[in-house]
Amino acid sequence: MTTRKYHSPRRTDAAAATREAVLSSAQTLFLARGYAGVTIGEIAEAANVAVPTVYSSVGNKPGILTALLQPALTDPAIADNLAAVEASNDPRTVIELTAEGTRLTHERHWDLVYGLFYRNPPGEPAVKAVLDRGADDYVQALTRVADRLVALDALRADVSPAEAVDILWFHLGPHAWMTLVGQRAWSFDRAQTWTARAACQALLKDAGDELKT
Repeated sequence: MTTRKYHSPRRTDAAAATREAVLSSAQTLFLARGYAGVTIGEIAEAANVAVPTVYSSVGNKPGILTALLQPALTDPAIADNLAAVEASNDPRTVIELTAEGTRLTHERHWDLVYGLFYRNPPGEPAVKAVLDRGADDYVQALTRVADRLVALDALRADVSPAEAVDILWFHLGPHAWMTLVGQRAWSFDRAQTWTARAACQALLKDAGDELKT
């Protein structure tokens, strides 16, 4: 005789709701007090659950922080943007699409990424490992952008494919957004326009117009 595992949609929904409550409460507290200033007990109290429930639904503090970071690293805008880049035959459009895609990803998760991971980095080894993987994925995405520019024979003669990746990282990587939007209070629109133009000037052999701010 075989036994069939019982599956309760209601129980599954409740577990998902509990997990969401824990993550939402943790994010609010982390942003208000910093990662080091918050305890699991305070997260449990804010989420109106018991301490063991926090551990069973999400995990310890590094696990919570890692879970909070995942949506930014797996945002569907990344894949959608790369598909558009690889379908474009215009080098300037390739760079403008990349600027738009990196802008959208940062903008959607700005409070968390800038407010917690950049201004007051937690310093947890487990979280650093996740951030490092995210940076590696970012570089891989920019490598595909550079490959598209190579395929279109668009790069300046003095820019190698490897240098193109570095230049894209400089103009469109995370620190560009953190500096311009976070530290210098530029709007996302202004930062997107400027970084795209700057990248075009630095990369394309037919860059055309002078860089404008």
